[in-house]
This record gives sequence, structure tokens and C-alpha cells, in this order.
Amino acid sequence: MDGSSLKSAQLLEQMRLHMATDAGKELTKKVSLVYQLNVAPKKLGVDEEIFVVDLKKGEVTKGPYKGKPDATFSFTDADFLSIATGKMNPQIAFIRGAIKIKGSISAAQKFTPDIFPKPSKL
Repeated sequence: MDGSSLKSAQLLEQMRLHMATDAGKELTKKVSLVYQLNVAPKKLGVDEEIFVVDLKKGEVTKGPYKGKPDATFSFTDADFLSIATGKMNPQIAFIRGAIKIKGSISAAQKFTPDIFPKPSKL
């Protein structure tokens, strides 16, 4: 996730490494969905960086997904970190307009802090 100024990129790099562990492999079996994350530094839709969390193959990559992801999320760097670390409930964030979701709502509901490794330090 080189060349990114986003704090989210650090967390996604930790997740990429986590995917190679046994816990990461269990996650791919359990969730088996593909998420595209459009993360903006400050304002939704402006200067977004795109990441793909592929929980079918067990990989995290930078750049848009080739094909159709199960769900696409748009949020700011700060909101993404709050959700991924469990400080903000994803449903509440959606209601408040902090997240925009495209695609399957049932897939989106499986996008919880549980899929992320516990961050060592960000």
C-alpha cells in the first residue's frame, strides 16, 4: 500500500499480512466476499484511493476491483479507521451518511470490525 498518505492504508497493509495467517484463512472461508473500499482523505468522493479486500482469495490490493465487488463502500479516512477499529458502528455510520454503500446489503452487513486484525499501532 505504498505511496498512500492515508492512515487506512497502514491498517489495510496489516490486513494484507493478516490474510496469510491461519486466522486470515479462516476469515476467507467464513466471509467469502469481495469489498471495494473508496477512501477519501477528508471529503467523500474527493481524491479517493481505492482498495480491494478480497475475502474469497484472501488478499488486499490497491486499485479498483476487476469485475463486480459484492459491496463497495465510500468513506473518509477517519471514518474508515473508526469503523475498522470498532469505535463507530457501521450501521450508525450509514444512517448518519458517513458511509455510502453500493451493491449487496447482506454482503455489506458482514463488513464489521471483526474482519480486521486488531491493530498493533497506527
